[in-house]
Amino acid sequence: MDLYEYQARDMFEAHGVPVLAGEVADTPELARAAAERVGANSGGVVVVKAQVKAGGRGKAGGVKLARTPDEAAAHAEAILGMDIKGLTVKQVMIAEGAKIAEEYYFSLLLDRSNRSYLAMCSREGGMDIETLAVEHPEKLARIAVDPIAGLDAAKAREIIDAAGFDEADKDALVQVLMRLGEVYAAEDATLVEVNPLVKTEDGQIVALDGKVSLDNNAAFRHPDHEALQDHSATDPLEMLALEKDLNYVKLDGNIGIIGNGAGLVMSTLDVVAYAGEEFTAADGSHPRPANFLDIGGGANAEVMADGLDVIFEDAQVKAVFVNVFGGITSCDAVADGIVAAYDILAKHGKSPKPLVVRLDGNNAELGRSILDGAGLPLLERVDTMDGAARRVAELAALAD
Repeated sequence: MDLYEYQARDMFEAHGVPVLAGEVADTPELARAAAERVGANSGGVVVVKAQVKAGGRGKAGGVKLARTPDEAAAHAEAILGMDIKGLTVKQVMIAEGAKIAEEYYFSLLLDRSNRSYLAMCSREGGMDIETLAVEHPEKLARIAVDPIAGLDAAKAREIIDAAGFDEADKDALVQVLMRLGEVYAAEDATLVEVNPLVKTEDGQIVALDGKVSLDNNAAFRHPDHEALQDHSATDPLEMLALEKDLNYVKLDGNIGIIGNGAGLVMSTLDVVAYAGEEFTAADGSHPRPANFLDIGGGANAEVMADGLDVIFEDAQVKAVFVNVFGGITSCDAVADGIVAAYDILAKHGKSPKPLVVRLDGNNAELGRSILDGAGLPLLERVDTMDGAARRVAELAALAD
């Protein structure tokens, strides 16, 4: 889960990272009132910052300096509702202004390939870090961090030394980096980034901006993280799948995909996309996958029924492909789930969509016989993966 900047700021503050005052507003009037409070310690100067989970806000006009509460309100009015990289700005943060002497960059992230954490630090912050890494790699220190030891004082000093900071600033920077390491570890983050980390004219080190990504797999340890979730920005179908505890991702095609196991589902997406190139719908488009849905290795009838229920709710879906290789999952349980899903649809007065099913592996013959005997409308069985993909693509093209 990615946090908004204001949420990252609050999390930093809770762990002792030095930050400036900031408040969130969703109307110009609230922005004016926030500017009056926040600007009290900065001579009235505040920064109005669009709150979207995307970079490049400044270039898009989503970050503005204001010297009076009225100016802050005017900036908020202009920024609210703005589109930044396809995201609509619904809130702004009114942040205390700062007299900046220098801008730095720091991040701590999960390095999966090396099974460790990676700290990156530079004396040149404020710019796109990808550009800096490509054009001036010598200016970006990269230091591996042992996940067991964490970012302690010795490691923080190693990072700062590698980045070439002045000796006079090192003690303060060590303390800030250790606090950021605490945020990373205590909150089960996969990314903590500060750009810019600044030194003010009076020599203070302050996290002026923040980006935090949390590991959803650790959510059970952090019930408080649920309050950080912005469900208004979540696709309604993904919300429905979340409520049913399904591993679902919405895509932009028209063929619903269900499989058991991430590898099989990914392969199914590829096969369906390839098969779709053979067929052209009335509007000239080719059928493509509409979602990723993995029902897992031990899925039962209820999970199968929930998965179909979510996919049938997608108005874009013209046909559905259920591709199951029974291992832990029993094919007869999958077949029972499909029958149950049709019963649920009937009870709610909903009509099924063309459904192609391929069952193989554990209890495949029993699963096939269950489906054959159920006489479900618009359901077809195909015994090969390629053949099933081709047939579902054909049905999706015909449905248009």
